Amino acid sequence: MSIVVTKVQRTAMNLVDALGQFGVATIHEAQGRTGLLAPRLRPIYRPVRISGNALTCEVHPGDNLSIHIAVDQAQPGDILVVTPTSPCDEGFFGELLATSFAARGVRGLVIDAGVRDVAELTEMGFPVWAAAIHAQGTVKENPGNVQTMIRCAGAQIRPGDVIVADDDGVVVVRREDVVNVIAASRAREEAEAALRGRLASGELGIDLSGRRDHFVDMGVRFVESSE
Repeated sequence: MSIVVTKVQRTAMNLVDALGQFGVATIHEAQGRTGLLAPRLRPIYRPVRISGNALTCEVHPGDNLSIHIAVDQAQPGDILVVTPTSPCDEGFFGELLATSFAARGVRGLVIDAGVRDVAELTEMGFPVWAAAIHAQGTVKENPGNVQTMIRCAGAQIRPGDVIVADDDGVVVVRREDVVNVIAASRAREEAEAALRGRLASGELGIDLSGRRDHFVDMGVRFVESSE
């Protein structure tokens, strides 16, 4: 038996868009190096960056029926996040499904499995992060859960949590943490901007961080030759 949750608490879109101004690496660092999805999920084209509310979906291996069910729950600003109940790499998603989701205002797809129709998806500008590209199609026989908490590529994701994805990967931010993570990300970017200027002027990171004096204590020796 599977369930479809029809009433989900989403994150306000002004917060989703504010968080989406920052890169995945910045957000990951800002929230204590948490929330990253596994690096096997890669964008099918670059450059690309999106943010949105997680629309979660479970699929059975070789069966994309629940993705078709998820379209009915989609709202503008969502990102479809798909995880299989067992590892698989079939092409669960292609041009026709992307057309349907785009019509509902969905901003992209994150899937720990395969996709196909990559040329068409790229041409229509529908962003996808996938674990595989595979022409093998799927059946539509066994529904999975939609809009429930899932684990996708090693990260726990709830409906309405915020997904940010770019060329570096995918990160999830818990909806109740979004305001704090925005502030922490902004502070991190401001600090990095100041640091970037000093590095550009020729200063070294090891000096700016005060680590040079620790080299000896760490066992580092400077010698004129290794011979």
